[in-house]
Formats: sequence, C-alpha cells, structure tokens
Amino acid sequence: MEVRSRAPGKIILAGEHAVVHGSAAVAASIGLYTSVSIRLPSVNDKDDTLALHLMDAGLEFSWPVGRIKEMLPNSVNNDASSPTTCCEETIKLILIALKDFKIPDAKIGIASGVIAFLWLYTSILGNKAAKVIVSSELPLGAGLGSSAAFCVSLAGALLALSDAVAVDFDQEGWVSFGEKDQQLANRWAFEGEKIIHGKPSGIDNTVSTFGNMIKFKSGVLTCIKSNMVLKMLITNTKVGRNTKALVAGVSERKNRHPDAMTSIFTAVEFISNEFASIIQSTSCSDDEVVQKEQRIRELMEMNQGLLQCMGVSHASIETVLKTTCKYQLTSKLTGAGGGGCVLTLLPALLSATVIDKVIRELEECGFQCLIAEIGGKGLEFRFEGRS
Repeated sequence: MEVRSRAPGKIILAGEHAVVHGSAAVAASIGLYTSVSIRLPSVNDKDDTLALHLMDAGLEFSWPVGRIKEMLPNSVNNDASSPTTCCEETIKLILIALKDFKIPDAKIGIASGVIAFLWLYTSILGNKAAKVIVSSELPLGAGLGSSAAFCVSLAGALLALSDAVAVDFDQEGWVSFGEKDQQLANRWAFEGEKIIHGKPSGIDNTVSTFGNMIKFKSGVLTCIKSNMVLKMLITNTKVGRNTKALVAGVSERKNRHPDAMTSIFTAVEFISNEFASIIQSTSCSDDEVVQKEQRIRELMEMNQGLLQCMGVSHASIETVLKTTCKYQLTSKLTGAGGGGCVLTLLPALLSATVIDKVIRELEECGFQCLIAEIGGKGLEFRFEGRS
C-alpha cells in the first residue's frame, strides 16, 4: 500500500520581529507544498530495507531494518498517539550512522532533517521496511516553512498508516484528518521541528497542519478563516540570513531607543489586528474587493516601513521593492528579513501581462519567483492503492 501526503509552506503577512516583543502577528499557509510518499512492501516482498529519497536534494539513504534496531534500540514508541521528544544521545547515534553516507558539505544542513525522519518514522511505525520519497515546491532555507511542511507531511503519512488514527482506505482524492488527529499530527511535527531547529515557536508547523491563517501573540495561536482570495508573488532573493543575529539586532536597537522602538511595535500590533479583521470580513461586490485590497496594500507598505526602522531590510529586498513599485505593486519582506523572501500583493484585476513583466525583471536580478494563493488548505493525504 502507498500513502501520499502533502503540507503547505507558510508566510508571515504582518508582525515580523515585533511579535518577539509582545505584538501580534499574522501567518498564513501558501499554495506551495512538500509531499511525502510512503510505500510499504507487499506480503511476498523480501526487501527488508527502509529507504529515503530526497528528490530535490538529489540524496538517497537506506538502512536495513536490523541496522535501525541497532542504531535506535530504545526509540520505538509503541503508542503513536503519544508524541515523544528525541533525546540528545539518540541524535548523536544517528549522526554517527549518517557519516556512512558522506553528505556533501553544501547539503550538510539536510542531516537534521534525516534525523527527524528516522525519529518520526520509528516512533510512529516502528521498525518496518518501506520506500519513502520526499519532494517539495518550497525553496529550502528561504523562510517559507519548508522544514515544518516536511515534518507535517511526514507525520501525516505515517499516522495514516498507523493504528493511532481512524482512516477510510476507500476514500478517493485528497482528504484531511479530523481535528483530533490533526492535533496529533501537529504535535508529532513539532517534535521533528525541535530536532531541526532546537527551539521552534510551533507557528510554522501549526500553520502547515491546519492551513488558512493564524494570528499569534505571546505564545497564543488563534485560527483565522479568510473570506477573501489573496494571491501573492513570492520573490526568493536567495540571500541567506542569520535569523538569530537579526532578532538580536532588533533587541539591541530597542535597548538603545526604548521609547521609539516600543512605539514601532505598538504600530505593528495595530497593523496585524487590522490585517486579520480585513481578511475575515466578507465581500459582496468587486468594488468591495478592490477597497479591501487597497487597505491591505497600505498595511503592507506601513509594515515594511516599520521593518526598515527596525533595521532588518537588505539591499536585495530594496531591489524587489523598487522593481515592483514601478508597476504600482506593493511589497514587504516576510520572515526574518536580511534577505530571504519578499511578498508582493497581486490584485485580482491585475493583468497576466504585468505579472509576466515583473517576474521577468526580478528573475533578471537573479531572484526566484513563485506565485501562490494565500490561506489555503493544510495537511492532506490520499491512498494510492494496494500492492
């Protein structure tokens, strides 16, 4: 039998950095997915290997089931309904085993993802042979939640094959778990994110699991239902950034200018709340849609200006802003800044010709352009058949 699952990436629509200092922020899923396929061997299949193929990285791994038992003698959790944390000792054991595969230095960051894979797989399904294929529409390390989408999609596929959730094998097409099972997948994905990032906020995996939009403030996440179609051009500047250093820089600026920075964070709070209010309101006419888009454009413009005041913009981000501004389009950075990705609102009535011109000009700068609808579905899975 084969199960396929997919989970979306995420963007921050409003509130970056200010959220660290107590302000609200709004995140949303995007229509770009990471997919996981797991094929279990048939009864007559003698293959006793767990194989992992990371298609986008061009890397393949395989372990005899016996080797996994030796490597992780105490990792198998017989109760997939109770997520557990991978300890440091287990991580070290897996790292030693990964040295056999000689991962290229340029891709060494993928090692943490492989560790998360082995932990989630053995914890949920135990020591079973299988062939696992991972592919993604999300660029790695660009601030679009690629690691969370991987962990959520993997957890979803594994749980669909486990006894921890109730699924109908005869269902056709993409289906979603019920809320309780979604919560379980989210908790398992968070354990994977902890392996990859150490101390994740939980925002990325929650958005990826449940989809749509989330407002978060002081550790509290609130699901938001969008009542309007939003389409964004996402420009990946391909400029790497040090998130910890950027966050620290904002804090240092606050220490130097406490009153001014507090005012900036307060302004961001109002922007995030108004953004959430707009996307939750209903539109009955084209004129109302245009008016709402104009308000969103103004909020994005103000938010970007405040992020520049925080000192987290970058020359590459400014290039995107200037390019899109020539076409009367509004953009803002998303995530940590200092490079990474930039969002550009694509109004509903914008012509395809203009979009093509903007993309062509941005790509000539060496950037990667992606178009995605904002606030779509979260984790989904489907069964491909029996073997």
